[in-house]
Amino acid sequence: MDITYHMPVKVMMEKGIVIKKHHEFKGFGKKAFIITGKSSSKINGSLEDVEAALDKEGIDYYIFDRVEENPSLETIEDASKIGLEQNVDFIIGVGGGSPIDAAKAIAVMIKNPQLNKDNLITPEKLEALDVIAIPTTSGTGTEVTQYSVLTDHKNKTKRNLGQEVFPKLALLDPKYTEKMDLDTTVSTAIDALSHIIEGYLNRHANDITDALAERGIKIWGECKDDLVSGDIKNTSREKLMIASNIGGMIIAQTGTSLPHGMSYPLTYHKGISHGFAIGSLYKEYLKIFKDRKKVNKIYELLGLESHKEFEELMDKLVKVHIHVTQDEIKKYTDEVWENKEKLANHPEDILYEELFFIYTNSLLYI
Repeated sequence: MDITYHMPVKVMMEKGIVIKKHHEFKGFGKKAFIITGKSSSKINGSLEDVEAALDKEGIDYYIFDRVEENPSLETIEDASKIGLEQNVDFIIGVGGGSPIDAAKAIAVMIKNPQLNKDNLITPEKLEALDVIAIPTTSGTGTEVTQYSVLTDHKNKTKRNLGQEVFPKLALLDPKYTEKMDLDTTVSTAIDALSHIIEGYLNRHANDITDALAERGIKIWGECKDDLVSGDIKNTSREKLMIASNIGGMIIAQTGTSLPHGMSYPLTYHKGISHGFAIGSLYKEYLKIFKDRKKVNKIYELLGLESHKEFEELMDKLVKVHIHVTQDEIKKYTDEVWENKEKLANHPEDILYEELFFIYTNSLLYI
């Protein structure tokens, strides 16, 4: 059996960890470039903690706080120009998947100043500045993956940067998720579960990723009642952050699969948040598997008896209605059918018609 497992990120999790472990920032350089969103890191206290930790170590810093949800290539270019002007040594991504994914791409552009928004996505393998990740949501697991998903407005889609940019250090503190609104909490939780499931039901899965997946699904399942009720206890916030981290470790090895590729048009064209876009497809996605052994194991680990109970759970969590035309469904299906990477990760042969029916049976169409 051939197994390769590569996840070169130092992960530390503890309440108050950024301040307590301020010495971990030492050695990365004299000036940090903090990449974050417009407001959430200020509200949840993470940005203030990072500033305090850097001050304790005497490290200078510059803050770029203009990363939008689903960061665009234009934003990456703008931030990189500032980073070059500021002569920064390393990057700190603070926030959800968007700021941390942006931080990775910015780290590549600053290290390779010949790049711009039009030639950033290239098959050439490029180096990057060191990145530290401080997640404030429990969904993407990007703090332990090499991926950076960006919005390409020119081609009207979301695309992976295509470079291997693992953060050097990930500092996890569940307290940063306490002020998330319920929709964000649920949407990011669904994203975390989708990473685990898509890595589990994957052509590249192996004994190591399966062991992680089964543990991650069980941990996530222990939080489902809180997610349904909307009363998210701190113990569940801790478990969801662990589950998200595990999901990232899995997809760093396997990649994601069909629901991720199928969800991108729903986010770009319909404005549906990433987690809810994925979740809207999951009831039909899990139906297409001919080999039900792993699918049934997922239900068992979640504490469910059947696919029907899984459908009932998704109906309670994913409260979005996406109206599309049949022409749009065909267009979306064509785009996924051409995405050979996502198709290749699916462990069984799949037909165009099956993709079409996942969309048709999942969405409200006119």
